[in-house]
Amino acid sequence: MTSAAPDSGRTRLLMIDDDKKLCRLVTTYLEPLGFDVTAVHTGPEGVERATAPGPAAPHALILDVMLPGMDGFEVLKRIRQKSAVPVLMLTARGDETDRIVGLEVGADDYLPKTFSTRELLARLRAVLRRSALNATVSASAEAPPKEVVVGELRLNLDARSAVLGTEPLVLTPVEFDLLTSLAKAKGRIKSREALLDEARDRNYDVFDRSIDVHISSLRKKLHDDAKEPRFIRTVRSAGYMMVAPE
Repeated sequence: MTSAAPDSGRTRLLMIDDDKKLCRLVTTYLEPLGFDVTAVHTGPEGVERATAPGPAAPHALILDVMLPGMDGFEVLKRIRQKSAVPVLMLTARGDETDRIVGLEVGADDYLPKTFSTRELLARLRAVLRRSALNATVSASAEAPPKEVVVGELRLNLDARSAVLGTEPLVLTPVEFDLLTSLAKAKGRIKSREALLDEARDRNYDVFDRSIDVHISSLRKKLHDDAKEPRFIRTVRSAGYMMVAPE
């Protein structure tokens, strides 16, 4: 799994969208603000460029749903098999269905296609701030990594990595934040509002089902059963709770 975060230089942004006029508009707006924007216009090319190893790997993606060759959801599925790069997904109308599907397959945020450039910039900066935590290095190289352990689940907070038994988990930045919040509070209920506050670093209008969708994705990755949970329990009308191991 690869994940990149901006260094002290410019931020590499890959835009996967077949609307060439929109790509030029975004490039013109963002490049003076410290972004190096590369645009590709088909799904397969987007997968190839997004998962390419090495110093040219993008720090973040803007991904459209409607693409020639492969739709944006399939593109994101394939990217998530190899990379946790932050992804801001564009939906044509901002439909709830598109947003749910995008979150389920690993999008970090979403934006209707009729966005303002200022909102685009704000959302990009937000997902990049969360991703930048991946690059946090312990002040002492000899200090042991900070871990949270719940049964077979081990969360390394310095490396922002998760392992279930011997299986590394590929988590998006939002999923890692949610899982960490629940694990630190194991045995105690966390409301949806509290989880949202800890998983997002800015205030915005809450998409009612976003937390539920992320939790559903986490359960799949943890091989967890909502009816008989080993890890995440739903507490009706209250939120979620990490089950404390016996």
